[in-house]
Amino acid sequence: MECPRCKGHHLMVKDHMGIEVDACRNCQGMWLDYHELDELEDRVLADDSVKGSMVYAERASVISCPKCAKRMTTFNYRAYDLPIDFCVDGHGFWLDAGEEKRVLDLMKKRIKDLKRVHSAESEWAGFLKGLASGKSTSGGLMGKIKGLLE
Repeated sequence: MECPRCKGHHLMVKDHMGIEVDACRNCQGMWLDYHELDELEDRVLADDSVKGSMVYAERASVISCPKCAKRMTTFNYRAYDLPIDFCVDGHGFWLDAGEEKRVLDLMKKRIKDLKRVHSAESEWAGFLKGLASGKSTSGGLMGKIKGLLE
């Protein structure tokens, strides 16, 4: 296959984190077959149900698919400021140099965000439970307010 960014440069098969990808020696970009992007994400976060929607803000790409030569589509990866190109016929994704690292960093961030959300939800549930039982969970202020209302 030919690099979609560097016309005339062929992609070379290489192992990247246990995934066989096609990479350009010139621009350091890489072609991931459709399932390989998911495999890359799975190196950090394997639970697909919490990854979130992948495609946001679709628009026409300036490059063509190295497999079918059709114009690709660019999207913002999981609503982050990371534009990735993909073949609308499902052949795969083009990642420019360094974007595979950003994918992994964003998956790590997703894990931290999910933990923070879970912690906040647990604290909120405890707070509401305390209010329902008549016990103050935030010092004396809520107890005083509740006492004034009774």
